[in-house]
Amino acid sequence: MSKSSLPAPDHAAALREALLAADFTADGLLDRLGAPAYAALARSETVPALRATRGDTPLDTLVRLFLLQRPVTEERAREALPLDECVEDGWVNREGGAGGEIRARVDVRPYGGPDGEDWFIVSDLGCAVGGAGGIGSREEGVVLGVGGASTTLAGITVRTPVASALDLGTGSGIQALHAAQHATRVTATDLNPRALEFTRLTLALSGAAPADLREGSLFEPVGSDTFDLIVSNPPFVISPGARLTYRDGGMGGDDLCRTLVQQAGDHLNEGGYAQFLANWQHVEGEEWQDRLRSWVPYGCDAWIVQREVQDVTQYAELWLRDSGDHRSDPAEYDERYEAWLDEFEARGTTSVGFGWITLRKSSAAAAGNPSIVVEEWPHAVQQPLGRAVEEHFARQDYLRDQDDAALLAGHFTLAAEVVQEQVGLPGAEDPEHVVLRQHRGMMRATKVDAVAAGFAGVCDGSLPAGRILDAIAQLMAEDPVLLRDRTPQAIRLLVEEGFLEPASGVGARGE
Repeated sequence: MSKSSLPAPDHAAALREALLAADFTADGLLDRLGAPAYAALARSETVPALRATRGDTPLDTLVRLFLLQRPVTEERAREALPLDECVEDGWVNREGGAGGEIRARVDVRPYGGPDGEDWFIVSDLGCAVGGAGGIGSREEGVVLGVGGASTTLAGITVRTPVASALDLGTGSGIQALHAAQHATRVTATDLNPRALEFTRLTLALSGAAPADLREGSLFEPVGSDTFDLIVSNPPFVISPGARLTYRDGGMGGDDLCRTLVQQAGDHLNEGGYAQFLANWQHVEGEEWQDRLRSWVPYGCDAWIVQREVQDVTQYAELWLRDSGDHRSDPAEYDERYEAWLDEFEARGTTSVGFGWITLRKSSAAAAGNPSIVVEEWPHAVQQPLGRAVEEHFARQDYLRDQDDAALLAGHFTLAAEVVQEQVGLPGAEDPEHVVLRQHRGMMRATKVDAVAAGFAGVCDGSLPAGRILDAIAQLMAEDPVLLRDRTPQAIRLLVEEGFLEPASGVGARGE
């Protein structure tokens, strides 16, 4: 489908009204299809959904037409849609003249917003993740729908109200749609002009305000403009070449992600956030943490979380399957596989990491005291994490201002939904060790000694930390001076990881 043949949004409001009237929503789909068929769609399996939509309701028609990309009769289409307007605008085709079959020209997928909004993501046929054909496309300009990476980024994004937001590499417009709910002005860019047209359709069909759409690579389309929020699910795949615009960076190795992160600082307003998904190389003889720290731009704090690591063979196979190369001629597949491994070998790449990068523009960082946290956390988390991201940086601000004496003078409370687990043999008088575990946000767990466990357990904000330690020292027959000397580091770690909070709110100074 060429750019000129994409649908027009002229009657998007009428189409939206018809979709909602038929209950063509995320909740409506789950109710109509049932959990097994609904889950099967996410695996690109369509047979269960076809069986579940053998009726003649408008919802059955819309599922078959837009999700499963099957033809429907004109009579059924007219019952479900403002058909003449949809044909005129190019959402569907009429085949065989009057009374013929109706086929969708784009994928329209219900998507539930964070506050129960009924949204719709528009993308190329068969290229919505979990769509009728999965991705499996080797068309250079294909535009994908919503997938796991998209929802991950949406979940970790800070959602405070802002004046301006930038969705860089917008694709089908998912991040721009989220940003439109809390940003006065949204700018969306993409190197692929078709992606901008799909973003226009996604916003219109979802009832969102239009965005400022600009074509171009990286930050080039926005010039010297600055923003309160920048989000990007970029084409981060490290590949030999730039075959597919939607995924391949087109620069050597992980240079696209590095360039994106390094340039972001110049486009952030004070206090603004830039949040990205990224891939990065693990290079022989180099610590990956040091590699990522070198990306952080001047004037920015950073929190970088590595969620997954794949060796180079797993990584190559993943993206060869993504583009359907495993279904091509075996000799061609082997040639492409060899090219990936040659690329990695030439760069000394042993594996590839995937994760999240969050930057925040701060005066403290500009003054030469940045907070840069690089960590590996492959464990389960509780999305959405936007609030947890804000709290992380607020804790870093607090700790930057607290020396050991200030920590001992501070008042702390145990964070919500933290539990203590004692680990040891059944019947033993004392546990082998104690674990504090979070049940929200990053869902961290940390092993603590008896002093730290006792300290955390009595932190209710009423007493300063030093007096609590004095009481613990008396109970345990320890020297209170030595205990005060060695414990601030443990307090600092418990605050940094979110187990303890300053009693007057994060950022408050102790008494």
